[in-house]
Amino acid sequence: MSFPDLTPDLQSLMPEVQGRVIANQPLAPFTWFRVGGPAQIFFQPADEDDLSYFLSRLPAEIPVTIIGLGSNLIVRDGGVPGVVIRLGGKIFGKIEVLPDYRLRIGTAVPDMKLARTAAEAGIDGLAFLRGIPGSIGGALRMNAGAHGGETKDIFIEAHSINRSGTRHVLTAADMGFAYRHTQAPQEIIFTQALVQGRPGKPELIMAEMDRITAAREASQPIREKTGGSTFANPKPHSAWQVIDAAGCRGLTLGDAQVSEMHCNFLINRGQASAADIEGLGEEVRRRVREHSDIELRWEIKRIGIAMES
Repeated sequence: MSFPDLTPDLQSLMPEVQGRVIANQPLAPFTWFRVGGPAQIFFQPADEDDLSYFLSRLPAEIPVTIIGLGSNLIVRDGGVPGVVIRLGGKIFGKIEVLPDYRLRIGTAVPDMKLARTAAEAGIDGLAFLRGIPGSIGGALRMNAGAHGGETKDIFIEAHSINRSGTRHVLTAADMGFAYRHTQAPQEIIFTQALVQGRPGKPELIMAEMDRITAAREASQPIREKTGGSTFANPKPHSAWQVIDAAGCRGLTLGDAQVSEMHCNFLINRGQASAADIEGLGEEVRRRVREHSDIELRWEIKRIGIAMES
């Protein structure tokens, strides 16, 4: 599937844009599931000024979708209409170590990279990020957490740009952190964040990160084509437990499968479509609902136009 090419119109509206503007860019390579259709327009801004300029000139009727590392993302097979923005490069991938155990980071920085940089600088409190396979932007959006830590625990402020190109600085109160969720407006794009750690010894922090890595490798199918945890834990229960109890471990649909190792993970065994993966997730939700009357909530973001498997 392909969309009408909007690049000539956009180039006339924003002649000074510096970033890459590409029509019908395949998105599957940017997701860990390796599935999905194209972006009608794919934009990678050069810096915050470029992003603000692009958004300020973009017609209001054109939808905007932001993606990060694609670790918790299903792009549907029909692709994503409008503009898909992905931050990257030196500007959005920068980490700056500041006094008082603080760090300023671009939102394209992988969570794991921030954890390691903090450890090397003797900044404790960020080791939990080693267990989250995404970027800082995604961590801010969903209050990502693992191994006893959450993004809200280290958060000071975040810089963002809204749909009209206006810049904002958000505090913790603005973010409204909750379990795997924030109340930050969906339209904003996070560009950088300021986080707070505490003093620590690099060797001890590294040892904790090694423990987290070993725990992930022993319990999660991290070497598969997967999107990480599929559903939020329906507290006080664990998602994997209610999925397992409903008989879904190893369940398949097409070439998509519920992981045998950890049944809150879905896997693309090689040739799955996005419809296979999402359809399998919905079947899991149905079976859990029938078995225990528990409503599982998707933790993986799903975007774009659905097509039949």
